[in-house]
Amino acid sequence: MDRLKGKVVIVTGGSMGIGKATVCRMVEEGASVAILDVMDKEGEALASELGSQAGYWHCDTGNEDQVAGAINGAVHHFGRLDALVNNAGIAGTNKPTHELTEEEWDRVQQINVKGVFFCTKHAIPHLKNAGGGSIINLSSIYGLVGAPDSPPYHAAKGAVRLMSKTDAMIYAPDRIRVNSVHPGFIWTPMVEGHLKNAGDLEEGKKATAALHPLGHLGEPDDIAWGIVYLASDEAKFITGSELVIDGGYTAH
Repeated sequence: MDRLKGKVVIVTGGSMGIGKATVCRMVEEGASVAILDVMDKEGEALASELGSQAGYWHCDTGNEDQVAGAINGAVHHFGRLDALVNNAGIAGTNKPTHELTEEEWDRVQQINVKGVFFCTKHAIPHLKNAGGGSIINLSSIYGLVGAPDSPPYHAAKGAVRLMSKTDAMIYAPDRIRVNSVHPGFIWTPMVEGHLKNAGDLEEGKKATAALHPLGHLGEPDDIAWGIVYLASDEAKFITGSELVIDGGYTAH
């Protein structure tokens, strides 16, 4: 219960899905957690439920001013920063590349790539002040392999993978570790929405589960526990790595 005792963590997109599970597991393990999101009702309710170890800040991670304000506000409130979880992301429009508009492409990059950049940029000074820490970037199986859908999403998650490796090397002298997490299909509102848009939900769920050798979709906690590990001192020798939690999807 004390794997993160005394640590302060920021989790973007922390109101729902993987982000929410991460916040809850981190609080259980002793951390104080700042939830950054645009889902105000859900974020405020979660922070209230978790008590003094959690707080909520409205933040569109694609807006640098909001990112700077939220991160600085969270650090002022909790007194320090030990880890950042760049979880916020959107699926975007599922169209072939030649049918995409510039706006549809840019919106995904704004949140999924620029958001990671902005949050990392404004967290680094606080992590340096703490003497080091951990940055955990949520990529995807589609930061490792391709699929014939959602080109902006795949491009963004590939970028996050290499951004993680680059920052791992840049900030290693500051004792700041940077790693990426690569989930398979996890039963979250995002995945549910994706499958609904593709056709019959139950049939889509069965077909998607079958893509994983373990034969089922993952749960948010499957990812959250991996993130807890990377934020903890148990992972003190891990940086620039890819933690793949995908039910065997990429083992084909």
